[in-house]
Amino acid sequence: MSRNSPQSSAPPVIAWYLTDGKPGHENQSIGLLEALARQVPVQAHRIRVSSGLRALGWWGLGVFLSAKELPAPHMIVGAGHGTHIPLLAARRARGGRAVVLMRPSLPLSWYDLCLVPEHDGIAAAANIVLTRGVLNPVVSGGVHDPARGLILLGGPSRHYNWDPQNILWQVQSLVKQEQECQWVLSTSRRTPSPMLAALQGLKFPNLKVFACQITSPGWVAEQLALAGRVWVSEDSVSMVYEALTSGAAVGVLNVPCKAWGRVVRGLDGLAEKRVVTTFTAWCQGQKLIPPRQQFNEADRCARILVERWFSGH
Repeated sequence: MSRNSPQSSAPPVIAWYLTDGKPGHENQSIGLLEALARQVPVQAHRIRVSSGLRALGWWGLGVFLSAKELPAPHMIVGAGHGTHIPLLAARRARGGRAVVLMRPSLPLSWYDLCLVPEHDGIAAAANIVLTRGVLNPVVSGGVHDPARGLILLGGPSRHYNWDPQNILWQVQSLVKQEQECQWVLSTSRRTPSPMLAALQGLKFPNLKVFACQITSPGWVAEQLALAGRVWVSEDSVSMVYEALTSGAAVGVLNVPCKAWGRVVRGLDGLAEKRVVTTFTAWCQGQKLIPPRQQFNEADRCARILVERWFSGH
């Protein structure tokens, strides 16, 4: 798969992005490369990889057979632990700079650049740039009609449990109290089927419920560009940052966490700085407000790449 930026006389940056097949990880790489393509010409190639003995063997042998027909890269990008060894194997075989998104499972010094969420609790360094959350392909802007609301639900995860009755009560409270708002609700692949059935059974004239299975690609991004207020269940951390990037006012629905860790710490920090509003705070009268400053970490990181490596492209 190739992505090219608008026409330019400058030679393109050849970028490989390695994917482990997980959409959340791939979206981070796509977000960075699309932001880079808004600044310099980019030719991007998607490469499916897997970790394990084969990747380790390729690294040791100095080969990378998954991309033998592709042009040599200026940059190789990967998100997710399954890409960490293949990134090093690809760089050793074909050159280019290795950019890892999220904290790698291997020493950070082995990569040319690490874009790491600040909630991971490590210090910035010459090859470490801290980001506010994970990168995403959402572009800020849009209508953001205050009379339109969006509710995005996740489900049980590694960091969070799931309390369907409590989620249902929070959704009902929002829709009842803010009747002037037309609400659209969408589930995710993690949302349990009984939860979807319960939501579809709600009878509110200002609420429409959509199962994620019937929405088209890009549907969430379109809704984010329209909604003036967005509520996201606490377990869907990446979606919280996508909502913030869109420029909408963002609230977080309470979900019981399994243990207080880096992910929870990151969301708590956003709430303390009033970047997001928790459901508990909303019940106590706190209003949702849009981000005071533009929240677009992919664009910021892309500017860093251009300044460091690609100013001549």
